[in-house]
Amino acid sequence: MSHSIFRSLEGVQAFRLVALVVITGATLACASSTRGLVPPGTPEPDKYLFEQGTQALNSRKWVLARDYFKQVVETYTQSPYRPDAKIGIGDTYLGEESSEAFVLAISEYREFLAFYPTHGRADYAQYKLAMSHFHQMRAPQRDQTETREAVKEFTVFVDRYSTSRLLPEVKDRLREARDRQNEADYRVGFFYYRQRWYPGAIDRFLTLLKDDPAYSGRDAVYFYLAESLVKVRREAEALPYYERVTEEFAASAYLEDARKRIGELRAPTQPKSSGG
Repeated sequence: MSHSIFRSLEGVQAFRLVALVVITGATLACASSTRGLVPPGTPEPDKYLFEQGTQALNSRKWVLARDYFKQVVETYTQSPYRPDAKIGIGDTYLGEESSEAFVLAISEYREFLAFYPTHGRADYAQYKLAMSHFHQMRAPQRDQTETREAVKEFTVFVDRYSTSRLLPEVKDRLREARDRQNEADYRVGFFYYRQRWYPGAIDRFLTLLKDDPAYSGRDAVYFYLAESLVKVRREAEALPYYERVTEEFAASAYLEDARKRIGELRAPTQPKSSGG
């Protein structure tokens, strides 16, 4: 009797498993056959697909939106919605925010710019291309490859789309990216300073200021450049950098020390006593 019970239980479990597979398969088949289906009689199927994709994109349904956009791109090659759908595919990848998705987003935006360089949304595609690198920037002490790529693509935008409404935001992002890149250079200079290799620190700090005189953290660069110059007895060259800290920054962690150094360097030299 016990064996028959086990066989009955096994039969029930097997039935449930088969039923689950059948239901799942039917659901998937139904989904695949209806996803992106254009209703009969739709006068502009490409427009319908694009609008459905845009709605899904706004709802952060990345995969669904991508399916709709891809149908426009692959099926309606002469559609006026095709360029925007191409951008939409890139936006779905960018929205996923994974390393693999960023690579695919970059590819989509580059292809758009190659095929539609004079399109009205070329500035947007260039901005999103730069942002695909921007989102992958790493901490200053780590590899700065993506930061350099972001700087390059934002710079292309500034040079190419000077009248774009996106320009102010692009300039802000460019400043962030350049600050990240130069923070890495500053840390190298500060490391040299801490190691008391002052010539190396001086060279690094001077190069940073030459390459990016608007660096947001330049108060620290001014201060430690001046400190390094003092260490190698180049006080006359150090004084202007201390002064820049006080002139360009109303608030800085180095302000008080810079004022103190200025006072010390400007103090008249006391004559030595002749004795007697």
